[in-house]
Amino acid sequence: MGQKAELTLFGGDDGWKTSDWTASDDRVRGGKSQSYLEVPDSSARFHGTLDIKTLGGAGFASQRTVEEAKTWDLSDYDGLRLDLGKADSKRYTVILKDELLPKSPNGREQATTSYEFDFNVSEDAALAEASFVFVAWKDFKPTYRGKEQKDASKLDKKNVKRFSLMMRSFFGDQEGDFSITVKSIKAVSVPADVEKGFVSEKDGSCLQATPDDDDDTYKQPPQIKRTVLSLLMPILAITGICLYVCMKFPDPTFWKPFDLLGASHRN
Repeated sequence: MGQKAELTLFGGDDGWKTSDWTASDDRVRGGKSQSYLEVPDSSARFHGTLDIKTLGGAGFASQRTVEEAKTWDLSDYDGLRLDLGKADSKRYTVILKDELLPKSPNGREQATTSYEFDFNVSEDAALAEASFVFVAWKDFKPTYRGKEQKDASKLDKKNVKRFSLMMRSFFGDQEGDFSITVKSIKAVSVPADVEKGFVSEKDGSCLQATPDDDDDTYKQPPQIKRTVLSLLMPILAITGICLYVCMKFPDPTFWKPFDLLGASHRN
């Protein structure tokens, strides 16, 4: 367990800086996808268009941190937390790197291991505009050039060098416009009961947090549970109908047949 409560990496009281991020899209491979990171207020909006036709079903659009000399020591924490605002229901990926190599002679970056986690926001939580994703360090999957590395070393939490947010096709599974608002990204420590599986928010939404090592469900995006608002909707609807009928027919004589019907039923 970590010794500190949390460390705000992006957003929060310090806000976001667009200068800290840059696009890394499939245009470097001849694609036409494009991403943007805008900061209209205290939150950042990651959005753009994912094109999969140009590259025959593949495609990606991402924003990554620019600073290459900076290193984040996150070893005192248990995982990463993304506080989210308005979002669509597409599947996103958060990526960490602990190694950056010098660029090749042609100016392109040399590939290194990426540590990835996929997630999506349910429609209920997207409407509430107040949800979050918690990812334990062990749930970041190591990949190299898009392929899982089962023999890769664990993420070096003392030397995290890059953060990325990505939208990709997942082999043609999604495309088109996308948008998600990120209020903050933090390294956090969590109570022991949270590590058993769930994190709760004030609005009642929940996210699967840390699946077991031998549980293949970690390969699927976490599903955000229904919010309290969605549970209250039927009750509010019935209450509204009752109030409407009572106001529409205030005359007691209107209800007399229903009283007689109830008396007959009891007899």
